[in-house]
Formats: sequence, C-alpha cells, structure tokens
Amino acid sequence: MTPAHLRLAVLLDPREEGWPSMDLVGEALLEGLSTHGPDVTVLPLRPRIPELVRGLPRIGPRNAAFNADRMLTRFGAYPLQALRARPRADAFHVVDHTYAQLVHALPASRTGVYCHDLDAFRSVVEPHREPRPTWFRMMARLQLRGLQRAALVFHSTQAVREELLAHGLVEPHRLVWAPYGTSPEYRMEPVPGDRSAEVLAPLEGRPFLLHVGSAARRKRLDVLFQVFAELRARHPELRLVQQGASLTPEQQEQVKRLGIREALLQPGRQERATLAGLYRRARVVLLPSEAEGFGLPLIEALACGAPVVASDLPVLREVGDDACVYSPVADISAWTWTVDALLAHRESGPPLSARLARAARFTWSAHTRTLLDAYRQLVARA
Repeated sequence: MTPAHLRLAVLLDPREEGWPSMDLVGEALLEGLSTHGPDVTVLPLRPRIPELVRGLPRIGPRNAAFNADRMLTRFGAYPLQALRARPRADAFHVVDHTYAQLVHALPASRTGVYCHDLDAFRSVVEPHREPRPTWFRMMARLQLRGLQRAALVFHSTQAVREELLAHGLVEPHRLVWAPYGTSPEYRMEPVPGDRSAEVLAPLEGRPFLLHVGSAARRKRLDVLFQVFAELRARHPELRLVQQGASLTPEQQEQVKRLGIREALLQPGRQERATLAGLYRRARVVLLPSEAEGFGLPLIEALACGAPVVASDLPVLREVGDDACVYSPVADISAWTWTVDALLAHRESGPPLSARLARAARFTWSAHTRTLLDAYRQLVARA
C-alpha cells in the first residue's frame, strides 16, 4: 500500500555551478510536483557556494579558488545540510549524479539518484579512456559509491541503463527509466520574454546554424567549427551561433586558424523563452557530440520545429528516432555534405509533423509522475 501523503526532499545543484541542464531538470521537477497539491510536500534543498577560499587575502576570485569553494560545498556543507534534513522527509531525490556523495549523509534505503550519464565516473570504470589524477579518481569513487548505495537510480535513456549494467554498477531492479521533457517555452509560437531578435541583431538577418552545449570535449566543438568553415566556403552569408560554451584556448585557436571568428556569435546564457526563439530561427541545429546521456537540445529543437542534424549515436537515435538527420561521428565530409544538402534544399529532411510529434512524446509531467510513483512505492516498501 503506497502512502497517501509523501514528503519528498529534492536536492538540487547550487545555482553557482552554472549547469543550465541540471538547473532545468531540477526546476522542472519542482514545478511538476507543485501540481500534485496536497498529495506531496516538497522540501527543496539548494545551498549556495560560499566565498570562503575566494575571500582569502591574495587569492581573490580566481578559478582555482572557486573550484576549492565548490569542493567544500560538495563534500562538506551540502552533506551537512542533507544530514539535518533527514527527519523532515520520507524520501530524498538527488537531481544530479555528480552529487551522489550526498547519499552517504542520507537514509540510502529511501534515497534515489538521477544518473544522467557515466562521464563523472569514467576515470574509475574506464581509466584507460579517461586518465585522471589520483585526487579526482578518489572524488569520483566517493560519488560512485553514493550512487551504488541509493535505493533507486533513475536514467533518461536505455543507452545509459545498458552502460550501467555493462559495468555492473547497479542491479536492474533498482533502475527506473524517467526520460526528460520539453518545457512549455519550446514550441512553434513565440512566447513572452523571447529576446531572440535582439540577441541575433549582430547577424543583420543572415542565416545561421545553431549549436547549444558546453565546451566539454565530448561535445566535439572542433568538428562543429571545421564543418562550419567548410560550409562558409559555399555559403558566405552563413553564420554560426553557439550558445553555452566558454571556449578553451585550443578552441579559440582553432576558430582563429579557420578564419571564422567574425562569423561566430556566442551570446551569454539566455532564458528558455529566448533560447526557444534561437531554435525557431535557426536554419539547422547541430549536435556533433561523440557521447551523450540524452541530448536535451535535440528534443528542444524538435519542439520548436527546427531541423536537426545529430551524430549517429545509439542514444541520439533512441531520442530523435526518425525526426532527425544523422551523420557519422567526426566525419567532416559527411557532416558538410549533409548540412549543405539541407541548406541548398537538395534534401528536405524529416517533415515538420514528424519533428513535432517526436518532441511531444517527452513531457516533464510524465517525468514527474514516474519519479513520484517510484518514491511512493519505495517508501511503502521501506
């Protein structure tokens, strides 16, 4: 028998972490839970990252000092806050697996963790693929052990599930499939707060390709820039809008070497209404990643009606199905031909109806119901 009323603590990333996707997942869950009225009481936990090390004399707001404050929060202040919250909730949901160390401070038998991908644990489970310093591996091992202690491990795709099982990290009965959703801002019609016209003003009406994502290596911005440079030789008016990445020195050097600096627009972080406007206005949205846990920009773009070209990865085919065009990972010539065919109208790609129908399969309300049902059953068993 499941409990009539559930007290659920939701542990979110500190906003200062600067991970828009994790902010979105956590806040969409809170919004979804708010619609369940008296059936559930939600306790959001979200600490600030204090300026402890950054506040020391002669250190200041340097990047290393910020990372030190992050670690103090991740492994000190936040676990203490979680420990104090134990009597106030029946179940606990950790939104981001990189905070799975919080499980050590919580009742593991009533705690779940959302595992978005295995990147954070790669240095432990596949050290040959991602060698890291000893201190980093110790941190990753602590996070992984927290994930393994949790009673429930949620995942967005079957690809993530298969990887967890292949490495023997989690037993099948503890895994719960809870795909992401698309926020209401992502739609064909403009919504209040859409500043995309203002953001794109520097392009002066020129057509553009869009990429949304970080500068992490797996996002393959090197492929993005190379493909764009090839396309510009055929479409001189074409521009590239990249949203969300702070380019590394190597990436900046590549942009300079390819001569595309003046054709690249990188607006600051935008609210969802404006990001939706960017999707709607883009000629094509590109996802050249070599690895993904889900690929949120894919369904966001589809929900806005945008054509999408994505890397031919099992996880992206699982999410995008027949609503996207796929190209081999890091194959510059194939990517260039595929995108050029869409720009030149030699290929039409999947119809608009297929794009919208695919995006409609992913909703935050379904995501919320899946999590809530899982925690109700968990508390009943516990």
